[in-house]
Amino acid sequence: MTSSIKVLLAEDQSMVREALAALLGLEDDIEVVAQVARGDEVLAAVGAHGVDVALLDIEMPGCTGIEAAARVHREYPRVKLVVLTTFGRPGYLRSAMEAGADAFLVKDAPAAQLAEAVRKVLAGERVIDPTLAAAALAEGANPLTEREREVLRAAADGSTNAELAKALHLSQGTVRNYLSTAIQKLAVRNRAEAVRTAREKGWL
Repeated sequence: MTSSIKVLLAEDQSMVREALAALLGLEDDIEVVAQVARGDEVLAAVGAHGVDVALLDIEMPGCTGIEAAARVHREYPRVKLVVLTTFGRPGYLRSAMEAGADAFLVKDAPAAQLAEAVRKVLAGERVIDPTLAAAALAEGANPLTEREREVLRAAADGSTNAELAKALHLSQGTVRNYLSTAIQKLAVRNRAEAVRTAREKGWL
């Protein structure tokens, strides 16, 4: 008898996590061996349970599913990574692939499709939601540099340039330049619009 595929579920909403676990548990060849509610708990759980495939939600406390995927990919490159999202943002797809994800699916995909994706990534295939793939191609690459993204993320809470400079160990002039460049690249009027646009596209 072939051994079951050991799966980790990382999802902060307990009802969604339990529903996914129950649905995957109906499959004869899949076993959910661990469940976590935080992104920063993923790496330890993968190591502790000998996981084959990690299913990662994007929006989680501790760190995002994409950040968790990058950590797992570095430490346990044999583990296959499936990123699940409620938000079909094309920028997320690109970020997930760069982090080492093997599959990218929206959460409202049929349960059978998710189980099939688990099997496919274990067989070495890549599985991407076709609608998201088309949107990502149409959207193009993220125009923001890592530094610009960092400053925009920090600016999301309404911090002043002086507060941002202190928090990021930069001069106020440098912060102003990064924000100005980001606003220009995103073709918006101010930093609030820049943050909103970058988030909507999955670029932060």
